[in-house]
Amino acid sequence: MSPLDSIDHVAIPVTDIKTAVDWYRATFQCEIKYQDDTWALLGFANIRLALVIPSQHPAHIGFVSPEAEKYGELKLHRDGTRSCYVDDPAGNAVEILAAESMPKE
Repeated sequence: MSPLDSIDHVAIPVTDIKTAVDWYRATFQCEIKYQDDTWALLGFANIRLALVIPSQHPAHIGFVSPEAEKYGELKLHRDGTRSCYVDDPAGNAVEILAAESMPKE
């Protein structure tokens, strides 16, 4: 049996990154992995949460795949990861991240 795939993160839209980061940090035990004006990445014990500005990034769920390139052309992101976006049958955005581009934690 093949190993199960991993969910890397869930991305939700917010109107103000700093305000959202401050709220999540005050409400939950998490750490800031990355933050700028258009997105932030928060680390939790079991998953990462991306806070995104809708005009910059779609709301989505991100999966890590050793075969990410079979889903489309991979784009290099500022954090060094490579991924592509596809839509599931219901039209939800799904980001597929190349396993080899993921940071080691």
